[in-house]
Amino acid sequence: MRNSLIKVAAATAVLGLALSACGSTKDAGPAPGGQAEGGKVGATVPLLTSPFWQAYNNYVPTMAKQFGVETLPTVNADSDPTKLITDINNLLNQGIRGLVVTPLDSAAIVAGLKQAENKGVPVVAVDVAPESGKVAMVVRADNKAYGTKACEAIGARVPQGKVVQIMGDLASVNGRERSEAFRACVQTKFPALQVLEIPAEWKADKAASGLEGLLTANPDIKAVYMQAGGVYLAPTLAALKRKNMSFPVGDPKHVVLVSNDGIPQELDAIRKGELDATVSQPADDYAKYGMYWIKKAMAGETFKPGPTDHGSTIVETHPGILEDQLPAPVVTKDNVDDKALWGNNL
Repeated sequence: MRNSLIKVAAATAVLGLALSACGSTKDAGPAPGGQAEGGKVGATVPLLTSPFWQAYNNYVPTMAKQFGVETLPTVNADSDPTKLITDINNLLNQGIRGLVVTPLDSAAIVAGLKQAENKGVPVVAVDVAPESGKVAMVVRADNKAYGTKACEAIGARVPQGKVVQIMGDLASVNGRERSEAFRACVQTKFPALQVLEIPAEWKADKAASGLEGLLTANPDIKAVYMQAGGVYLAPTLAALKRKNMSFPVGDPKHVVLVSNDGIPQELDAIRKGELDATVSQPADDYAKYGMYWIKKAMAGETFKPGPTDHGSTIVETHPGILEDQLPAPVVTKDNVDDKALWGNNL
């Protein structure tokens, strides 16, 4: 997510995105900290071991170019919140004028946001919301809806029995919201289901070892919810095969599998009858609207809750924290070949 922001004439509308977009207000003066529109943007990715984040990383320069934003080479935090803070400091020391950050830990990222604020550099957070701190916008989908949609997909297929929830990092608001929403939905709508949980921290090895243990102790497991298909799908399918529990969708012995991400591997698994459903997290739009909002923030715009001009809604989740909540559709065999899905367009 990088390179250097090309200065454009005020009369030029990039892709028709005039600075009067819904959900925003235009300041008369320069952006916070006094900077004028222009300058380089620094961008981070949380890890590159997941196909989802690999896709996002590849989208960043393309989307930046669309909006006339130049970014430095993206920086990989490699699943280390401490490294991410160091990376942010290094980017700021290189003179960036805007930052698009993908937090790992919702609390730890606050230190990095403070560094940026001290230097007058606006920040857009992608995928994970910070617990506090100054951000111009958070670009993410409704992660509570992820957990609820997964619960409903499983509940429609499994009337009763044990279901496993392979959770993300609970230091991240994403992991907490998906987990809490899944539990709440099961308790409210499908009380005959019993939830078993694996705290896997977005790590494939933790998912594999945790699931192996649960399948050994509970061979009657009926379903698995994977909060990150890009990290958890492969080890889950492998664990089921090792336990002789791998049966195609439609077989009475099939273990129902539902995930989040929408990567091509998940779509292929749905076509093969290995995966029942996934919630497509918009990797393309994360990159696109990360650049959309940072361009506006660098130009001095401020924003407010309400509908956007791109089919989403800005909501204030905490005082001063605005989220552009992008759509995230459920994908099943019925719509897996939809060309509108980003996973079908790589």
